Amino acid sequence: MLAEIRGLNEECGIFGIWGHTNAAQLTYYGLHALQHRGQEGAGIVSTDGEALRALKGEGMVSEVFTPEKLEKITGTAAIGHVRYATAGGSGIENVQPLLFNSTTGSLAISHNGNLVNATQLKGHLERQGSIFQTTSDTEVLAHLIKRSGYESFEEKAKNALSLLKGAFACLVLTEEAMFVALDPNGLRPLSVGKMGDAWVVASETCAFDIVGAEFVHSVEPGEFLIINDDGMRKERFAYPEERSICTMEYVYFSRPDSDIDGINIHSARKRLGKQLAKEVHIEADVVTGVPDSSISAAIGFSEQSGIPYELGLIKNRYVGRTFIQPSQEMRERGVKMKLSPVRQVVNGKRVVMVDDSIVRGTTSRRIVALLKEAGATEVHVVISSPPIKNPCFYGIDISTSGELIAANNTVEEMREIIGADSLTFLSVDGMVQNIGRTDPGSKCGHCLACFTGEYPTNIYPDTVLPHEKEKVK
Repeated sequence: MLAEIRGLNEECGIFGIWGHTNAAQLTYYGLHALQHRGQEGAGIVSTDGEALRALKGEGMVSEVFTPEKLEKITGTAAIGHVRYATAGGSGIENVQPLLFNSTTGSLAISHNGNLVNATQLKGHLERQGSIFQTTSDTEVLAHLIKRSGYESFEEKAKNALSLLKGAFACLVLTEEAMFVALDPNGLRPLSVGKMGDAWVVASETCAFDIVGAEFVHSVEPGEFLIINDDGMRKERFAYPEERSICTMEYVYFSRPDSDIDGINIHSARKRLGKQLAKEVHIEADVVTGVPDSSISAAIGFSEQSGIPYELGLIKNRYVGRTFIQPSQEMRERGVKMKLSPVRQVVNGKRVVMVDDSIVRGTTSRRIVALLKEAGATEVHVVISSPPIKNPCFYGIDISTSGELIAANNTVEEMREIIGADSLTFLSVDGMVQNIGRTDPGSKCGHCLACFTGEYPTNIYPDTVLPHEKEKVK
């Protein structure tokens, strides 16, 4: 992914397995498949039924784990996490799973998403005597579970989850069971699979493929699953609200080989590209996509428009995260290290550059410049989503509209800023209808807040910066 230079990042990915002798090793492979969802930190907590053992660190999955280290966290169950810091900031203390030990039993938590009432809950808990060890909103859940007045752990967890607002796909591991929960709006994807007698849970189905698990079902909004040696049991901690899965999961975040609620990501992105070609007519010689997440949409645009698709941009997959530097000169050099134009493909050609989104505009401007430096006579930028005009409070690192180019400029002004010969965005209706979740004309099933400003949950005052409050509906 181009997350490092685009400025649009998902918070994390989670993986869990119960009932396999190589649980930690399989979790390692599962996290590898989810690496695109977070590159700042990774962790695994396993259990042998008697104790929980943690291994985590900052960096990529391959940097944090080694075979020697994994041998030290043996057990038949494990949960894992890859992280991109949005809520709570960086630091090893915020790398998940978070592990908590007490005289009444241990628990570990992996969480994908962002709680919009975290600050409010923290304040309430601190007034009751809680002392937080991290700045992650995930720790709130552990305190709520421990302070719940119910007898059984299941009831404690369900009660605690019912107090959370926002986006949360959670895995909770104890010595006796693994618990799975998805927020009542289902803002984040979460799926259950089976691997022989073992149960597997992951943010994306691509993680099932790498470990050899078969997809069983998607976790439903408000659902609470208990997985232990007796099997899996379904319960609820909340009534489901209208499904509002993050649309950017289909547009950008998820891997093309993943399925969300039965819809393949690659196929959905191809349909978005085809719809783009129906909504705009461009005279051009070649279509290219910004790798990797825009390739599918570029293929769809090419098929619909009849303009040949070519690999006009190549991604260097061996550039580490460390090339990003604070100076403008180093950022410019970083883009050239990460992406290279294919001069023979674009030289002397009118190029359609397909991308999935524009956030701040800086990366789009640099890529357009790269193509023109390579000899492209025209560069027409088409985006397979609508303009991102509003902040996200559910786990994407765009919390203010001031950093969004579309919130402060017209499309024509954006075109001039990025240096393109034309700029076109996909319509909201065209996006929703071609993802394929709903009937034509309906927006049910999607969170469209970053495009429309209509949020599926209440947004608490302490979540929003003061100058943003009048913009939140």
